[in-house]
Amino acid sequence: MNYIFVHGLGQNWSSWNSTTDHLDFASNVYCPDLFSLLGTDEPTYHNLYQSFYAYCENFQDPINLCGLSLGAILSLHYAIDRPDKVNSLVLIAAQYKMPKLLLTIQNLMFYFIPKSVFLNMGTNKQQFIGLIKSMKQLDFTNRLADIQCDSFIMCGEKDFANKRAAKNLSQTIEGARFVVVEDAGHELNTDNPGKLAELVTEFWGTDCHKN
Repeated sequence: MNYIFVHGLGQNWSSWNSTTDHLDFASNVYCPDLFSLLGTDEPTYHNLYQSFYAYCENFQDPINLCGLSLGAILSLHYAIDRPDKVNSLVLIAAQYKMPKLLLTIQNLMFYFIPKSVFLNMGTNKQQFIGLIKSMKQLDFTNRLADIQCDSFIMCGEKDFANKRAAKNLSQTIEGARFVVVEDAGHELNTDNPGKLAELVTEFWGTDCHKN
């Protein structure tokens, strides 16, 4: 079985290091870098999703996805499109209908962040802001019933912007489990990686997810 960890916006593949270091299993764990997957394509959500879709399709066996924020959106989208391909989902700070006001506020904040910060993520400020703008119309509300796999929804207790959406998502996906993680904000994989690894190991350690 393959386990794929998908980072959030403002992160890169290494943001999962502290989490994966705590896992009870180490084989078949993958942490793709989203902007590297894009290559020279324009960083829009459509292009990013197509690149992520192609990446997931390279795995012959069903996959288990764990995504945070943007990574959760991509993972959710793929699970909707390819229900036969996804064995299970772990979604952290997930939105299924983009909060346009929140995205607008975030974009305004990004204008004041130094350009060097974006280069560390493999992009530039203009491309980063353009990616967020391209996500504003996303709405998976009417497609959530297409998700057929076991799902585990999490959110940090201090992530006030996403907690309600995460809880609503867990109530909409049939059989989904929901947990609020203490001592964590939005970036659960860096705020409390030990607890995240514990929860993921427990979820993926059930008989249906064992190798």
